[in-house]
Amino acid sequence: MSPNSSLLTPHSSLSSPNSSLLTPHFWLITGGCGFIGSSLVSYLLEMKAGLRIRILDNLSVGGRKDLVTACGLQEAESIASDTWQTGGGACELVAGDIQDPEACFKAAQGAKIVVHLAANTGVGPSVDDPRGDMQANVLGTLNMLEAARHSGAQKFIFASSGAPVGEVSPPIHEELAPHPVSPYGASKLAGEGYCSAYFRTYGLKTVALRFGNVYGPGSTHKSSIVAKFIKQALAGEACEIYGDGTQTRDFIYRDDLLEAILRSARADIGGEIFQIATSKEHSVNEVSEFIKQKLKKHRIPMEIIHTEPRLGDVQRNYSDTTKARNILGWTPKETLDSGLEKTVRFFLAQASS
Repeated sequence: MSPNSSLLTPHSSLSSPNSSLLTPHFWLITGGCGFIGSSLVSYLLEMKAGLRIRILDNLSVGGRKDLVTACGLQEAESIASDTWQTGGGACELVAGDIQDPEACFKAAQGAKIVVHLAANTGVGPSVDDPRGDMQANVLGTLNMLEAARHSGAQKFIFASSGAPVGEVSPPIHEELAPHPVSPYGASKLAGEGYCSAYFRTYGLKTVALRFGNVYGPGSTHKSSIVAKFIKQALAGEACEIYGDGTQTRDFIYRDDLLEAILRSARADIGGEIFQIATSKEHSVNEVSEFIKQKLKKHRIPMEIIHTEPRLGDVQRNYSDTTKARNILGWTPKETLDSGLEKTVRFFLAQASS
């Protein structure tokens, strides 16, 4: 079994898409070699509706191997190619960077739905290199919006986060005034602002989705808490918690997030922002203990250490998802306990393959 074979398993928690979701059927996914992107590619191809999917990725995190796996193809036969034909449609990789306007325009030609996932992710890297974060997340998003506008795209879905809101008393909702704490939050806020402007000025139907902390099978390349702690424990390394671990986040399982993306693509809306999370608050200490107990069942020890708090981190963060439920008809289904169980099993299977 391939280490990432869980990406090819039908996502049972997703509602069955109707025909309107499949029209138009030419998708562009930026950052499509990453965790969320490759999972989305896999799910779209499982629809077996003759979809055409183009991926724009600079290959800095994921690569061809991840797409070959997502497409359900044999690695040896397909790893050197940039185009793949599958039972569910066709998949094409364009190696390029969203900071290059030419690459963005080339990739967007003919696409009707653009899902913009490519970004500099995380608070830490943005604190270390705020200019680089801005160039990837602000200029990169502007490049993709311009490309989508000129190519005649019908929908632009932007991956944002709760970071634009900053340090507020949760739950976070869409009407709160944003006061970002980190450069990452500022860059994502700028992206949301440009999405709003492109809908109101040019009529491009934009939807900004503020993702919670996403985890799940396939998150091999992620460096956020769940994937990082599992990988560190399996490698016999200590798991580092910044500060005292009482800081809270809203953890959302991969499949629930994919459904939110698909519902956003289907909905006849524009210029909207949605909190996409679980409306449940969990501390970093609590989540790390969950992971520790699940690994303990497999006789894998997990050492936890605490270090200095990280600059730019907010103390409490969880979402009110009422708007997504009312407008998109979306609610998360996976519990943290069952989602972590599936994620741990994925990493154990990968380690033993």
